[in-house]
Amino acid sequence: MLVLAACGGDDDGSGGGTTSEPANADVQIGLVTDVGQLNDRGFNQLAYEGLKRAEKELGVKIRVAQSRSASDYVPNHTALARDGFDLVIGVGFAQGDAVNSAAKSLPDSRFAIIDVDQSTLKDKPANVVGILFREEQAGYLAGVLAGRSVKEGSEPVVSSVGGFKEPPVDRFIAGYQAGAKAALPEVRTLNGYSSDWDDQAKCKELALNQIAQGSSVVFQVAGGCGLGALDAARERKVWGIGVDADQSFLGTHVLTSAMKRVDEAVFRMIRSVIDGNWKGGLNVTFGLSEHGVGLGKLAPGVDDEDRRALEDVEREILAGEIQIPKSL
Repeated sequence: MLVLAACGGDDDGSGGGTTSEPANADVQIGLVTDVGQLNDRGFNQLAYEGLKRAEKELGVKIRVAQSRSASDYVPNHTALARDGFDLVIGVGFAQGDAVNSAAKSLPDSRFAIIDVDQSTLKDKPANVVGILFREEQAGYLAGVLAGRSVKEGSEPVVSSVGGFKEPPVDRFIAGYQAGAKAALPEVRTLNGYSSDWDDQAKCKELALNQIAQGSSVVFQVAGGCGLGALDAARERKVWGIGVDADQSFLGTHVLTSAMKRVDEAVFRMIRSVIDGNWKGGLNVTFGLSEHGVGLGKLAPGVDDEDRRALEDVEREILAGEIQIPKSL
């Protein structure tokens, strides 16, 4: 277990060189990454950004336990809870069983788990909050843009590369496919899973195969592995769509990104502890209306007509006028 610790103090401004503890310095928050760790340029990194924001703005003390393998999940959660941390946050669907185990054995500790429905945990522990997202909404917007961006004169095909077949991944993809078909009814959709979050070569191979079958837009929903899919899009001069974080920094081949504001969700969860509003045994869900999902930067090639169309679709989603599928 690799642990990174951070804490802060502020000068009290008295000129005497003394420092004062932040208002919430006695509050400790722990974060347990999945095996993608903090350098995934996506999901884990976003969670860490939310943690660091809480350290800076709320004055809490933080610690990160990076998981090198799935076998680290239970020890990491258990160690942080036993060390007296006020909240331990698990990043990712794969940690569900570990959080259930730790929460059951330490009922006086508080846990939150990103991308896991609390009610689906084996023991439904009352000291766990599930942090969920309406990924299908971001996926739908990305799909609408993908459908509108299919190359003229080519067979209308768009595709997606998922990591593991898990509910959050499939919500993204189901929304994406529905959005693409709403924008371009004749479009054909392709999908594949790498069964990996890290090996970029696996995702790149899947994407290259999809592009060979005519895909002109590739949506990656595979974490760090999916960066390989975006690289395939760059090489073959087709559009790529990022996931979770805004991945436009990778180049002008990134049409947009289906963002999941894990950073905002983590910050709000920590603030609920500070405010005394934290309550276990339930889920908290973030969608468009909570600014929890949405699109990242649009590529320079996206014209004003497409931008207006996306704004219209977003308004319709918020008004409940579009029913988006959540599963494939």
